[in-house]
Amino acid sequence: MKLLVCGKGGSGKSTISALIGKALAKKYKVLVIDSDESNFGLHRHLGLELPEDFTRYWGGTRGVLDKMPRGGQQQLFEKKWGLEDIPEEYLTEKDNIKLLAIGKIHDVGEGCACPMAMLAREFLENLQLNDNSELAIVDTDAGIEHFGRGVERGVDIIIMVVDPSYESIQLAHKINSLAETISKPIYFVLNKVKAEIKDNLTNAVPSNKVIGIMPNNKEIFSSGLLGKEIDVKIEELDRLSEILTNILLTTKT
Repeated sequence: MKLLVCGKGGSGKSTISALIGKALAKKYKVLVIDSDESNFGLHRHLGLELPEDFTRYWGGTRGVLDKMPRGGQQQLFEKKWGLEDIPEEYLTEKDNIKLLAIGKIHDVGEGCACPMAMLAREFLENLQLNDNSELAIVDTDAGIEHFGRGVERGVDIIIMVVDPSYESIQLAHKINSLAETISKPIYFVLNKVKAEIKDNLTNAVPSNKVIGIMPNNKEIFSSGLLGKEIDVKIEELDRLSEILTNILLTTKT
């Protein structure tokens, strides 16, 4: 199964990606895919080094652009890839988790993120996982541009992280509508939630799709601020992991 994590900038989607990746790595071989070109913190949340940018395997963003036809659909991959086909130099690994970074802005004037999104889309569509033992979690760039680029086509489940803000609530309804148009199951994880606003935030989004409510946790905040590995044991994460595991077992690819 392939899970895509999205949300408003600052909602904590990289944090949630890391937390569920570490939790599910107790049961699966997990590939975490960092496809957020402007975020350089996910690897630290996982306690890993940032791997070499996977776009460089294809000659960088210019190399990917050169493979784009003037019309029609580009195919970068000639065959299905499994986890074992990803070159080791583009991965870092720890505790049953492998991290792959698809696209980072390295230089001024490097251009738009379109080639990175194209590579992420093609890679996800061609990635073939073992149903019983392997899982991919994709941390996307902020907002909804990845929907416009078709990145969601290659995943099985969409998870949106919602923080306590008007903008995030409005985005939740938009992303819920977009997910429905492409027939992808979508679930919501509410993040940075204080007890006094829990009910209000839950009722502000499609509440029947809320699968987790993460508290405004000082330990998580401190680890994120200092760029340290996030390693917490909280009941809310255990419940979210259990719910996700049941979803994975019941959702057909």
